[in-house]
Amino acid sequence: PTLAAMPMITTPDGCRLHLDDGDAAAAAPPDGARGAVLIVHGLGEHGGRYDGLAAQLRRGGWAVQRYDQRGHGRSGGPRGGLPAGSSLLADLGLVLAWLQASRAGRGQSGPLVLLGHSMGGLVAGRYVAEGLQPRPAPWWQPVQALVMSSPALDPGMNGAQRLLLALLGRLAPDLAVGNGLDPRWISRDPAVVQAYRTDPLVHRKISPRLVRFIVDEGRWLVSMAGRWTLPTLLMYAGADRCVAPGGSDEFAAAAPPAVLSTQRWDGLSHEIFNEPERAQVLQRLEQWLDARFPAPAAASAS
Repeated sequence: PTLAAMPMITTPDGCRLHLDDGDAAAAAPPDGARGAVLIVHGLGEHGGRYDGLAAQLRRGGWAVQRYDQRGHGRSGGPRGGLPAGSSLLADLGLVLAWLQASRAGRGQSGPLVLLGHSMGGLVAGRYVAEGLQPRPAPWWQPVQALVMSSPALDPGMNGAQRLLLALLGRLAPDLAVGNGLDPRWISRDPAVVQAYRTDPLVHRKISPRLVRFIVDEGRWLVSMAGRWTLPTLLMYAGADRCVAPGGSDEFAAAAPPAVLSTQRWDGLSHEIFNEPERAQVLQRLEQWLDARFPAPAAASAS
């Protein structure tokens, strides 16, 4: 694979992945960074929608990197498409390799934290779970912590939808269709919904192959919860209509409490970092990060 200079990485199959939101200065790790957080966005959106979260993390001393997953945002690939079941995981591995090389080149160290929302939460969690396999895939490498925000562990499909998926999966696995998500479901903040509706980089497409990835890997990820070893924060919306909160409930019930911290935000909609209660959600994230990776004394005093 070719690791291109910012803002693009080219995958082995020729797909160009856009890094961050084009702001190279903001993406650069700050001097004395505590570590790095890599944000993995959800279905139909892009990394640029996480400006507020990224800014808050940087104020806390973290270097922050984002990328647009293939088929999304400024990255290449058909909208909502997926060439192979492991494509999104292998892509994440490439971005992590680039980020690690970039940090090493700057003399940066400290923990590397994966933070994924919705489909990105599934991708990040599934990536971490690969390390529990006897022989992990070549794209896997260890990280030091995981944050899953309203992860798509259960898409909440009914019987008819599953039958349709089985049919389309055989006949037209790459056919892009509407994802069926109502923008009003993402947040109770009308400004967030309006911005989502008018964002030219947001799309509402999904292919049967991508649906199959979400369904199968979400189910497998929940089945691996009992073996979990990585420090993980799971925060999710109790009033979620984009994914079924039950998937996160199951994961939380099965994972060892020694490594999993859980916060179910009853009453909140899908995008917990974009809800009216976002300050509380950000505070919970910062408290968890501070407890596991305390800021250096010099940084704390400044």
